[in-house]
Amino acid sequence: MKTTTAAGLASGLAPARAATPADPDRIRAENRRTGTRDWINTNVRVDPKTNYRSPGIEGYASQASVRPGETISFHVSTNPASRFTIELYRMGFYQGCGARLVEKLGSFPGRVQPDPEIGPMRLRECLWEPCVSVKIPDDWVSGVYLGKLKAEREGLESYVVFVVRDDRKADYLFQVSDNTWNAYNRWPSQFALYDDGKKNWYWGPDVQTSFDRPYGKYCQIFDVPLSVGSGEWLLWEFPLSFWMEEQGYDVTYISNIDTHLDPAGLRRAKGWISIGHDEYWSLEMFENMKKARDDGLNLAFLSGNSICGVVDVHPSSDGRPGRIIERVGRFGSPRKEELEKGFPEEGLFKKNGPNEATLMGAQSTYPVTGGGDWICRKPDHWLFAGSGMKAGDAIGGLVGWEWHGEPWDIPGLEVVASGPTTSPRGEGVYTATIYPGPKDNFVFNASTIWWATGLSSPPGFVMPDVYTRPKGVDPRVQKITANLLERLRGTV
Repeated sequence: MKTTTAAGLASGLAPARAATPADPDRIRAENRRTGTRDWINTNVRVDPKTNYRSPGIEGYASQASVRPGETISFHVSTNPASRFTIELYRMGFYQGCGARLVEKLGSFPGRVQPDPEIGPMRLRECLWEPCVSVKIPDDWVSGVYLGKLKAEREGLESYVVFVVRDDRKADYLFQVSDNTWNAYNRWPSQFALYDDGKKNWYWGPDVQTSFDRPYGKYCQIFDVPLSVGSGEWLLWEFPLSFWMEEQGYDVTYISNIDTHLDPAGLRRAKGWISIGHDEYWSLEMFENMKKARDDGLNLAFLSGNSICGVVDVHPSSDGRPGRIIERVGRFGSPRKEELEKGFPEEGLFKKNGPNEATLMGAQSTYPVTGGGDWICRKPDHWLFAGSGMKAGDAIGGLVGWEWHGEPWDIPGLEVVASGPTTSPRGEGVYTATIYPGPKDNFVFNASTIWWATGLSSPPGFVMPDVYTRPKGVDPRVQKITANLLERLRGTV
């Protein structure tokens, strides 16, 4: 692989391309290659003054998603100045190690890069000089890639994260939820979409956040400093990828930004998967996905609080598409309970979207947060075949910490699991749903951020624990997911 120091950045995502031929053995062949656990951070120092950033070494990538043949740049700051290296890993199963080293870059002469000024709408957009640009080789398999940054001076570490995508036909599109990673990223200190300079958890308009900054320490639920720089990938999403690649499923990966910019690319798969905390969507994403559903794509929302906040997507100051998001509305319009019980700023929105339940089958409802057991309501449904689950059987702690309820009136919609949720904010009722699409396809909604905790516990994964605690790997979740995936690719 050729690496060169770059004075400029790649111009952004390439235009939509025709789908390339399928390669159903690609993931199996990739995971036969030698893995390593060296990707796991062991020496992270979070600045106690900010509680989020790791100034010893921190960085970001110039694109959220990049194709083979395109160029991605890495932008790194070290304080104090220190030479550093970047080790690039593709995440997967790899004999249970979780990743494979694909390239080591450097060392590079690190320096303190300037903190960005606070721009309009509290935007913090780093304009750091790149240390290196990499043209992605043709043989790099689509996946989520972590760049492990390591400063030579004290051995301090952090990550950068990006998706390598392709254009091949595949059974499954795995969409990471990186709009939401960006929305909750408080780097350098209190500069998420939730920070208006006055309120700690603001939920209104006139705030922007940029992908052109490091991902700080995760700011909700639990303290996971070793994941610094990786967004929410290691928290809720990696266990699904780890398990799917262990099983050899034909999966390829995309970013939220790909769903926004490349609707044609959605047509190359049989099934599409949302995972984890997929809260922030643009109206273009919603329309692109609705059209893909109507054209016959199968959809699975293995996620919670999904399609809740409406964002506009803007280019960076130097013109790269998809680098800034701005919350402008609420899918389904603001709920009365939310306006009255904690989020009055929603009343200021001027660009609300359609109800998310018209696509997912259910929606985020107050109190939004909470935990509970995932309780079977339709044991004779094909979803539960071979799982051994009977009506009323529960998978403990699988629902959390945000979920969907109030199923929409869609012909043929079934509630396959439902039950109560509890949290200090109040009680709720979640509903996991499935409904038929117009072309013998379907849409499944698991109604929980924590679905993947029942599939695997890969290296580097930390179990969440708030309101309730998932019980970990469960053969019933694995069987239900296997049934779902077979239907998604149309083999049943």
